[in-house]
Amino acid sequence: MSSDSWPPQLKDWVAKCLGQMTDANRTEAQAELRQVIADAFTAKTLWTTDWAGVQLQSLMPKAPPTLNNLKRKIHDPPATSKKAKKALQKNAANTIDLGDQAALNRRAERFQREHEIERQKSLGKHDNHHGHGGALKSNPQGAHLFNRIWRADSPSTFGPNPDDPEADPNVPNWDRHTIVGTSQELFKDYLRLTSEPKPEMIRPYAVLQQTLTELKKRWREKVSYDWICNQFKSLRQDLTVQRIKNEFTAQVYEIHARMALESADMVEYNQCQATLKSLYELGIPGKVEEFAAYRILMLLHGRNKSELNLYVGQLTPRQKVDPAVQHALRVQRALSMGNYHALFEMYLNAPNMGAYIMDHFIDRERAKALVIMAKAYRTLSLSFIQNELAFDTLTDAQTFLASHGAAVFTNPNSSDREKVLDCKAASPPLAQAYEEKYRKVAIKGAV
Repeated sequence: MSSDSWPPQLKDWVAKCLGQMTDANRTEAQAELRQVIADAFTAKTLWTTDWAGVQLQSLMPKAPPTLNNLKRKIHDPPATSKKAKKALQKNAANTIDLGDQAALNRRAERFQREHEIERQKSLGKHDNHHGHGGALKSNPQGAHLFNRIWRADSPSTFGPNPDDPEADPNVPNWDRHTIVGTSQELFKDYLRLTSEPKPEMIRPYAVLQQTLTELKKRWREKVSYDWICNQFKSLRQDLTVQRIKNEFTAQVYEIHARMALESADMVEYNQCQATLKSLYELGIPGKVEEFAAYRILMLLHGRNKSELNLYVGQLTPRQKVDPAVQHALRVQRALSMGNYHALFEMYLNAPNMGAYIMDHFIDRERAKALVIMAKAYRTLSLSFIQNELAFDTLTDAQTFLASHGAAVFTNPNSSDREKVLDCKAASPPLAQAYEEKYRKVAIKGAV
């Protein structure tokens, strides 16, 4: 769970708590704060908790002193020693002005980072003891914190009431202003919202489930992608305005992402991939391994080596043994080693929708391979180029050479099956075309 995925209300609450801490209660309050967040993450209530209504016990006002204590304090002489004055000045210097919101926000962000580090350490210990990843275990001693969080989830404020058997867990009442749709229309055109949405224009969860079933059916019937995409964007919008984030939400974005890949719509694909990343970080189940493989291939497409190395280093053991992820890692290895023979074999055998992503950078790698081949050989048959670089037909191979100014054959009047590339003549235009066409990478819809 990255702290970037924390809901804004949680971040504001953390900043508020940090501002209320003093030297006397800071250690106890920070420990309780971390436990509350860890428990909420385990219970998957980070987004359904009314954080503004949660009160840390360590920050609650202490009981008033007894009469005897008051008498004793009244008769005690005031501290006037230099040591006492220095202590008072130190405490005053450490006190944060509650009006300095920027300082509180910086402290909140630092606390989030520290909390994430501690959580990762705890996860590492849990993996070592149990042999697999998992969420943080709840602390039985912090049961009162769970009770406080569930009380905050009452229907009058935020979230579903766990004691209400009629509550729909798929449509939590996030706050009193959240819409629960009433429309029964299966299909609805996507319109960008310019005003507050109305319930009669939004479809409830049960209708959205039927809509997805029908959209999958229409896709199998070869309905145009433009219409399907419009309907999926409308479906996603209805989920968003009702703040529905669950396994069904992940499924909607996964299906739309695959359709977008198949239709070469990288703008919608990247939007879906970004949302899926945040859903997975919230602990919502889905095709995590499949989309991890896609992300690796997309980073290879963008030549983003630093982010790719960071992402690969964060892969879980479960992801690393997944066939699709292993395939993507082999593609990465082939590219880094310049092994174009292995690369094009993996292009032809890519699992899931991986080949659709590779389509966007395979021509770049073909040109690069041809530059190397043209320097190593005097001549190359067009048939060899087709097979080695994974072209569907001889015509596709010849068209590719022509588009790169390299369709220079020793026997231009022969049939395509007999044509032979003159490597010495083709090498300069190939190198020039590679520099001009592929030096910069443009990714539509990149986030």
